[in-house]
Amino acid sequence: MAGLFITFEGPEGAGKTTQVELLGQALANRQPVLVREPGGNELGERIREIVLTGTLELDAEAEMYLFMAARKQLIAEVIAPALAGGQIVVADRYHDSTLAYQGGARGVPTTWPPTFPRPDVTFLLSVPVEKGLERLAEAGKQPDRLERESIEFHLRVAAAYERLAAAEPNRFARLDAAGSRDHIHIAVMARLQPLLDRLDKTAVPPG
Repeated sequence: MAGLFITFEGPEGAGKTTQVELLGQALANRQPVLVREPGGNELGERIREIVLTGTLELDAEAEMYLFMAARKQLIAEVIAPALAGGQIVVADRYHDSTLAYQGGARGVPTTWPPTFPRPDVTFLLSVPVEKGLERLAEAGKQPDRLERESIEFHLRVAAAYERLAAAEPNRFARLDAAGSRDHIHIAVMARLQPLLDRLDKTAVPPG
């Protein structure tokens, strides 16, 4: 039985983590599996340290493969088994991030590996790049390697996300992330309700 795979994407400061947390709370009785990228397991957390907080100068393609290695391990250890068991998986970033950041912004040739499951729905939280970066600064968060990139880099990321969403309108749900977090959460739940209803219909009753 297949579960439900939900991902959140968007430029820096769009509020992805907040929406993942709110969705996790809303679906608490369904015991969703929440993951973040890179991370979620030992390999992922080690790679996260290298690509986001480390001081190594990374080749753009090497950076891409590090992100993808972390993702593949997370799929093998967490995402694929959970989906196979009929669970709901909610991811704070997934492969669209690689397509937008390393592909769109860094210009590295990127593809979608056939062993990477595609999400049932991807929420693209859209916010003006400058506003998103201002949010990070106001929060007092120490910027990581990618967040410290130039404004031109982040504009290329945002443009890449828009192209991805336009290419797969049935998978992407584009939401204006400039509004209140509660308003965005309501829109998320409205989009998910038909998918949750379908999941309930296909679930095998206990006993």
